[in-house]
Amino acid sequence: MRPFVRPLLALACASVLATGAQAQQTNLKMQATWPASLTLYENFTYFVDRVGKMSGGQVKIDAMPAGQVVPAFEVLDATHKKVLDGAHAWSGYWTGKNKTAILFTGGPGGTFGMDFIDVVGWMHHGGGIDLAQEFFQKELKLNVFWYPILPSGPQAFGWFKRPIKNLADFKGMKCRQTGMAAEVYQRMGMTTVNMPGGEIIPSAQRGVIDCAEWIGGEEDLRLGFHNVWKYHYTPGMHENVTIGEILINMDVWKSMKPEHQEMIKSAASETFLVWWAKWQRQNADALKTLQEKHGVRILRTPPDILIAFLKEWDKLAAEESAKNPFFKKVHDSQRAYAGLVVPAKRFMFPPYSFAANYYWPESAGKKAPADQPSKKK
Repeated sequence: MRPFVRPLLALACASVLATGAQAQQTNLKMQATWPASLTLYENFTYFVDRVGKMSGGQVKIDAMPAGQVVPAFEVLDATHKKVLDGAHAWSGYWTGKNKTAILFTGGPGGTFGMDFIDVVGWMHHGGGIDLAQEFFQKELKLNVFWYPILPSGPQAFGWFKRPIKNLADFKGMKCRQTGMAAEVYQRMGMTTVNMPGGEIIPSAQRGVIDCAEWIGGEEDLRLGFHNVWKYHYTPGMHENVTIGEILINMDVWKSMKPEHQEMIKSAASETFLVWWAKWQRQNADALKTLQEKHGVRILRTPPDILIAFLKEWDKLAAEESAKNPFFKKVHDSQRAYAGLVVPAKRFMFPPYSFAANYYWPESAGKKAPADQPSKKK
């Protein structure tokens, strides 16, 4: 073979291989329901980065913040119609289509006592993910694939212009609330107003609202609640467990290689855990900043308010179950799973406050005990 032929053949082979690699690459255009300034969006970008690395660059996701292609609350329909290949969202936004959607966030109320790990267990091992696919694809007749990714809780009860001591203080206040949680609060005597996150602080400054719920911790610090109100109550039972999702157009999902589908699911599960751990640390730092730098009073939500919320949610859920068979099917599935794991976990796990109060007592003036010397045997 002539010397100059070998380089030409090598160049041709490289060109063929490069063309093949490009043909195998999957490019997805996905939009979030939140702006890029929020930590929730960082959950999205972490996922995108992990998918790219896991796939060796063969799956490339173009992550976009709310509004870049369609308005935030239109990403579900846009994914169904393939205007978008997918979305990073929260099922509580879809209750206008069918209130069952809220149950795939974990649901308002106590989730029958389940915490995040329990609800994820229900999703992965109790049929929750299968029910979600059935709900979106058969009940709503939408051409989408659904998967959990975003643990954005537990969320705080909210911010108030004045202290509240009990349920009576709470009644009559005008507060920003959303979705089915707002329905529960209305039954408890609150006047609720729904508005996007960006409108909360201006409305508070103008005196349009007396209180507001957003998320808590780092997100509330970024939004600037401390600039208008100084009373912050936690916890809340409206979103003590709340989980966001990724949505992918089903035709796009089916066109992907099985190994790429598994990479996306694995990346979502990793994102759930790793981002959540980071977020809890961010929230701890934020609470410290709110108190020490901005003079915010972090207060415990009066128990009678939390109990009243659970009671009203249970009534609302029973009413919805009576007229919505699929809501009942999902709600009963959650209850059955919780009925097994919650009593067992209560028996096996010490209350979080047990060791927490030993090392970090809440009573003023007390300090955590010093390390104890080991006893000689």
